Amino acid sequence: MRRSWRSFKTVAGFFGALGKALAVGIAVTQLGASTSAIAADTVVLRLGVFTESVTLAELQKAAKTGELPESLQPYTKGLSEQQRRFFLGALGVNLPMNVVTVNKLVNTQIGTSILNDFATALARKDEAGVQALRAGLVLGSTAPQGLSILSFIAAYPSKRLEIDLPQAFIVAGSLNTAFWRTQQFMLAITPQLDPKTPQITFPFDPSQPGIAQVKILNLSLNDQKRDRKIPVDIYWSTAATANKPVIVLSHGFSSVRTDLHYLAEHLASHGYVVAALEHPGSNQANTNSALQGKTSVMKPQEFLDRPEDISFVLDELEKLNQTANNPLQGKLATNNAMVIGHSFGGGTALEVAGAELQLQGLKQRCKKNLTIFSEGEVMQCIAQKLPENAYQLRDTRIKQAIALNPTTSLMFGETGLTKVQVPTLVLASSADKTTPALTEQIVGFNKIPSPKWLVGIVGGTHLSVKDPSQTLDQIGQPNTPISGGEVVGEQAADVRKYVKAIALAFAAQMTPEAKNYAIFLTSDYAQFASTAAFPFRLITQIPPDAMAVVKEFVDK
Repeated sequence: MRRSWRSFKTVAGFFGALGKALAVGIAVTQLGASTSAIAADTVVLRLGVFTESVTLAELQKAAKTGELPESLQPYTKGLSEQQRRFFLGALGVNLPMNVVTVNKLVNTQIGTSILNDFATALARKDEAGVQALRAGLVLGSTAPQGLSILSFIAAYPSKRLEIDLPQAFIVAGSLNTAFWRTQQFMLAITPQLDPKTPQITFPFDPSQPGIAQVKILNLSLNDQKRDRKIPVDIYWSTAATANKPVIVLSHGFSSVRTDLHYLAEHLASHGYVVAALEHPGSNQANTNSALQGKTSVMKPQEFLDRPEDISFVLDELEKLNQTANNPLQGKLATNNAMVIGHSFGGGTALEVAGAELQLQGLKQRCKKNLTIFSEGEVMQCIAQKLPENAYQLRDTRIKQAIALNPTTSLMFGETGLTKVQVPTLVLASSADKTTPALTEQIVGFNKIPSPKWLVGIVGGTHLSVKDPSQTLDQIGQPNTPISGGEVVGEQAADVRKYVKAIALAFAAQMTPEAKNYAIFLTSDYAQFASTAAFPFRLITQIPPDAMAVVKEFVDK
C-alpha cells in the first residue's frame, strides 16, 4: 500500500489558507440551504491589536490570477514562493460531500465540538457565532462548485467576517489530514441515515450486566523462557462454564491491563472468563521508565513478544483448568478462546488471529523519513529493526478476534491481513487521531477474509472505548494534529454501552446461544443503539460508494 501524497497535500492545502479558520468547511460541506440575504463581503484579519481588511472580490481575483492582494502583503512578505502558491491554491479548493451525510456529522458530538472550536477564532464567540458559522457553511455549500473558502465567505451571514489569526491557526492545526475523509467514509457506509427506529424488535438488552457477581483473581505469571513477568487479572463468576470461550484482553501501547475494565466485568457477569494481561515491554510502566532514561520506549521484539504473551497466558490458564480445588477448574475453554485488543493491542489481536507481519514495505517507508501522519505510524516504524521481513504468530486456540481501533497500516504490509483465519470484528472511530480510521482500520478491513464486521463510531475518538478510570489524564490536554481532543469519560458513555453489547453478542457466537445474539451484530441494531452524539454503523462489506472515498486516499 502506498499513500496518495498528492491527495494528502490537496486536503492539507485547504487548511493552509486564510487563517485556516475556514478549514472546517471540508468536513461540513453541502448541507443545502437557500441563498442568504446578508453575506460577508469583507474579511478582517486580526493579529493582536493590528487588523487588515481584504474584500471578497480581492480574494476571488487572487484565486483566478494567482496574485496575492496588495492589502495582504504585510502578512505574506515572509512566505516562500512555494508557500505563496500553497496559500493561493487553497482558495480554490472545493471538496463536495453528500448533503445528508454532512448534516448528520455536524450534529454529532465531534461535529458540535469542531464548530465550537472554530467559532473561537471568529469575532463573535457567543452561541450566535456558532450559528453564524454553521449558516455560512450551509449556504456556502450550495454554490455550483461546492463549498470552498470563498463560497463560505460569500455566504457568511454578516457583512464582515473577522478572524483572530493566531487562534485560527491553533484551532485548525488540531486536526490531521486523514480526519476529514474519515468523517465522509463513516457516514457513507450506511446510506440510511434517518434516525428512524428499525421495524424490528430486540429480545433483550445485551448492554445490561448479567446476574452473576464478578470476582477478580490477580495473578503474576513468569515466563522463564523469555524472562518476562506478566501480570494478569482474571475476571470470572460462578456462572462460568467451559461452554463459553475464554476471552483475553490486550491493551494498547503505553497502557495498562485495566483499560477495558468495564468490558471485562460486563462479559464476566454473563458467565465468561476474561483474562486481562499486561505486556511488560509496552505498558505504561515501561514508558515511564523510558522517560527517565532507564530503558527504550519500546523494543522491536515487542511486536513478537506480545502475541507470545497471549499464548503463554493461555498455557497458564490451561494449567489452572486442571488444578484440583482451583475455583476455575474445568471452566476454562482455552482451546476455544477469543481475543480483544485496543490500539496496538488490536494489532496484537490480529496477529494471533493469523495476520502475518510483513515488514519489507514498512522498512522502506520508515527509512525514507517521510512525513508521519499519526502516532500509530510512528509506533509501527519501531518494527523496522526486526531482522526478518515476515513473521507468522497465529495461535490456533484463538477462534475469534475483536480489534478496537487497531494499528494495521504498516505492520501487515500488502497481504498480511488476508491471512486472518477467524471471524473478526474491527471497530473504527471517526475522530481517531492516534490510529486514523481510514488508514489504520478501513483499508485493512477490506483485506480481511469474511466473516467479518466493521463497526463505525461516528464522533468517537481513540480513547472513547477505554474505561473512564484510565482517561482522567486527558483533562486539560492540548489539542494537536496527532493527539488531544479526546471524547472520554461520561461523554463517551454511549460508546462503551454499545461496545459492551456487540462484544457480548460476538462472544456468544462461540456458544449454544449464538442465534439469540446474532441480531445484535446487524446494522439494524447499530441504528437502534445510535444516539444523537454517536451514530453507530455496522457493515460486513464496504459498499462501492464508500470505497470510492478510500481510493481517493490510497493508491492501489
